[in-house]
Order: sequence, then structure tokens, then C-alpha cells
Amino acid sequence: MKTLDYGDVACRWIIDMGVGYPSLWPSAICKEPLDILARFSSSSLSIWEVMKSTQLETESSSSCREESFNNFGDKLDHNTVVHNWLGGTVAEEAVAAGLRCILSKQESWYLDHLYVQWEGFYMNEPLAKIHKPEQQRLVLGGEVCMWGEKIDSSDIQQTIWPRSAAAAERLWTPIEKLATNTSMAAPRLAWFRCLLNQRGVAAAPLVGYGQSAPLYPGSCISQ
Repeated sequence: MKTLDYGDVACRWIIDMGVGYPSLWPSAICKEPLDILARFSSSSLSIWEVMKSTQLETESSSSCREESFNNFGDKLDHNTVVHNWLGGTVAEEAVAAGLRCILSKQESWYLDHLYVQWEGFYMNEPLAKIHKPEQQRLVLGGEVCMWGEKIDSSDIQQTIWPRSAAAAERLWTPIEKLATNTSMAAPRLAWFRCLLNQRGVAAAPLVGYGQSAPLYPGSCISQ
């Protein structure tokens, strides 16, 4: 079952913990993945740009960005969740190694990439290249992300919506029932954008890039 994680959709705080605490680096010559799992006692630990705690109900887990998998793939605990954010084939490699993963590939699901239109968000299917059922079950879902320095109170809502809704439909829909053509999803997303506007959420027009203004006068459904 695919799920949607909006935990980081608004913004992220960027902290390079290793600068202030160099002992967290695995070694003097390896300064990317942080070696902090043994230093914290919480049942679950998630490492992004900033470390944050998450609670998974089923078992103790740790999650790491794909750099840790790329450097220490064969040494990671089997409960580790790999966050595939850059792209490439990390998700396929992680599940093939028996690890769970979450996808937020930046070329498709990073909201600060304003040139990625809603169609790009919609057609990013996490299971597209993962065909074995036992490996598909290891894909926990996806995450729509955004860098905080790209937004403020004047543009955050139109940056998030309606493109996040396109990713949401992708994640909530079983793969066998997904629309294969974005024109099939367009009426639903146009209606949802209008609904957001009616409720006071400044969702951007469906046509255009992130934060785009309407191309012409007319009802919200026609924009």
C-alpha cells in the first residue's frame, strides 16, 4: 500500500551537524553520511538535512538519505529505510538489497523546481521500475519536498498547490488503476484547485509552472 508523507512539504531547515560536531562523521575523510544512530536512544531515527525523530509503530527503524546507502549499503541494518531523493536507480537497488525505501526524486517531486509542471508530478510512479511484488512491498511511499529558501508567506500556497495534489493521487491510487494519460486526471485536479481557492487557499492555476499567474481571465476551472 502506498502512502503520502507531507512531513517535509512546507520547508526544511538545513543544518550540517558535522561542522559543529565532527565526531559525528564516520571518519575524517568521509564527511557525508552521519554516524549518529548509536548516539540516540529513540526507537526510530530519521536523518535528512536535519535530524528528526519519527515513530514507526511496527518496529525500531532508522531512515537515511541515499548517500548513506551508496557508501554503506551492505553495512546498513536491515530495518533501515532509504530515502531516494536525487534520482537514479537507488530505489531499485535498495529494495533489491531487501531494504525499505521512500521516494522524493528531485527532478519530479521537489516543489522548488518550479519548471516541473503538475504533469511531471503526476507521472512520477515509484513502482515504475520495480516489478517483483516482494520488492514493491518494500516501497513505503513518497514524499513531496521543498527547500525553505525558495518560499515565504507570499508564495508558499501556490508553490505547494495544486502540484502536490497530483503526487497525492499518484500515491493513493493502486498502480493497476492509475491513469496512463494526464488528460484523464486534469479535470479532477482543476476541480480540486477551484475547491482550494474557494476555501481560501491560494493554489496556482493548473496550467503553467509553479507559482504561475493565470494566463487569461475566466473561471478558476478554465485556468
